[in-house]
Amino acid sequence: MPVPEVEGLVGRWRRDWDPSAAVGVPAHITVLYPWLDAGEIDEETLAEAAELFGRHEAFGFELTEVRRFVPDVVYLAPEPEEPFRSMTAAVVAQWPDHPPYEGVHADVIPHLTVVQAGDATRVDALAAEVAVGTEMALPVAARCDAVALLVERDGWWREEARFPLGARTPGGP
Repeated sequence: MPVPEVEGLVGRWRRDWDPSAAVGVPAHITVLYPWLDAGEIDEETLAEAAELFGRHEAFGFELTEVRRFVPDVVYLAPEPEEPFRSMTAAVVAQWPDHPPYEGVHADVIPHLTVVQAGDATRVDALAAEVAVGTEMALPVAARCDAVALLVERDGWWREEARFPLGARTPGGP
C-alpha cells in the first residue's frame, strides 16, 4: 500500500538507505512479498485480486513511532495493525504457495521501511537520526483506499494495477 503522506518526512532516508526506493518503490506498507512473477499475472489473477481486496473495507491508520528489526531495518509502525494483517492473511489464503517473505518470518509485522542497511553500527546511528528527525511529525495520519500491485520489470518497479478497497455500506457492519 503506497503511503504518499509520509514520503516528504522519510524520503531522504529512503533514497539513501532503502534499496527499494532506488528502483522505484514508493513509501509503502507491504501486503505480500514476494507474490507472483510478472509473467504469471493475467486478467484472471487481476480479477481475483480485485475481488479479494474489494471485500476489505477502506480504513484510516497512523504511523505512530520509529521501530527497528535488528540488525538492519528501521521502520515506522502503523496503528492499527489488524487491517494490514487481515489483508496479508487473505492473500496468503488465496495464493498459499506464496508465503510472506518466502516463509522466513513466523510473524509478519506491518511496517513502512525507512532504512535497510547491512551495517548494524550504521543502522544504530540512523535509527537515532530517524527518531529525532520524525519525533515532532509523528503520528502521521493516512488512509488506505486501495492496494497497489507493484511489478519489477527490467530492474525497475512499476504500479501495474490498483485494487480499490470496499466501502462500508450504510447500515452495515
